[in-house]
Amino acid sequence: MILSGKELSELVKKQISECCGSFARRFSRKPCLAVVLVGDNPASLTYVRSKKKACEELGIAHLDVSFENTISQDELLSCIAGLNSDPSVDGILVQMPLPSHVDELAVTEAISPEKDVDGFHPQNIGKLLLGQKSLVACTPKGILRILDHYEIKTAGKKVCIMGRSNIVGKPMAALLMQKGRDATVTICHSRTPDVASCTREADIVIAAVGHVNALTADMVKEGAVVIDVGINRVPDSSKKSGFALKGDVDYDAVSLKASAITPVPGGVGPMTIAMLMENTLTAACRREGIEPEDLDCGCGKSCCGGC
Repeated sequence: MILSGKELSELVKKQISECCGSFARRFSRKPCLAVVLVGDNPASLTYVRSKKKACEELGIAHLDVSFENTISQDELLSCIAGLNSDPSVDGILVQMPLPSHVDELAVTEAISPEKDVDGFHPQNIGKLLLGQKSLVACTPKGILRILDHYEIKTAGKKVCIMGRSNIVGKPMAALLMQKGRDATVTICHSRTPDVASCTREADIVIAAVGHVNALTADMVKEGAVVIDVGINRVPDSSKKSGFALKGDVDYDAVSLKASAITPVPGGVGPMTIAMLMENTLTAACRREGIEPEDLDCGCGKSCCGGC
C-alpha cells in the first residue's frame, strides 16, 4: 500500500480551508502566519514559497519578513519580539537554518509558545512529553495523520525511529508512547552499534536521518510499515533542475517487503506543510478563546482536533 501524503494533504487542506472561512466570518479576519527568512538559501527560499502558496490557497494571511545574512542576533530577536506583540499575527515561523553567528535555540525560545506553529519551543515540547495540549511539531503530527488515515494501528506495535533530532525523532517518540497511541518505541542514531537489529524487529520503521539508502531491504522484516521522512537532493542530469529528490529509504527494494510505505516525494513532505497550516489555524482559534472544532464549518473534529 502506498501511503500518499500528497492525496491526504489535499483532503486535509480542503477541511482547513473551510475552517479558515468560518474563522474569518466569525472574527472578521483571517488567521495570519508570519514567516521570517534570513539570507538566500535556495532550499529555504523554496520552502518559504511553498508555505506562502499554501496560505493563499487556504485563506490564511501571510506576512513575509526577510533579512540579509548579516543581520545580528539582537536585531532578529527584536523582530520576533515585535511579531509576538503584534495582535494581527497568530503564528510565527523562523525558517532554518540560520547563519552561524545566530543562536538557533535563542531564536526558538524567543517565539511566544502560543504562536510557535513549528512546535519547537521548549514549553510546547515539554507539554507534548507530558501529554498536555500544545502546538505539535508538524512532521511528527503529519506522520500520525497518515497512519490514522490509512488505519495503521500503533497500539502494541514495535516502532523503530531512525534519528533523534529535535524536529522529528524526539517528538515522534513522545507522541507514539502516549496513552492512546501505546507503541513500544526504540530510537536509533549514529552511535547505535547495530541499527539493523533494531529495525528488523519493528512493525513500523520511521527513517529520519538525512542520508540516501539509510534503510535497505535487508533491514526490514516482511510486512513492516515504512515511513520515509528524508528529502535528499541527488544529482540527476535527466532532470531540468539537475537533481532528483530521494528519501532515506531504498524505496524500490524496501517496497517489495513492506506492507505499506510512503513515497518521496509525495509522502511525508506535503503533510508537513498541511500540519503547519493546521497549527496556524489552531493558534488563531486559541488566541480567540476557542478550539478549531468549535468553528461551525461542518468538517467535524477529525480534521482540526490535532493529536
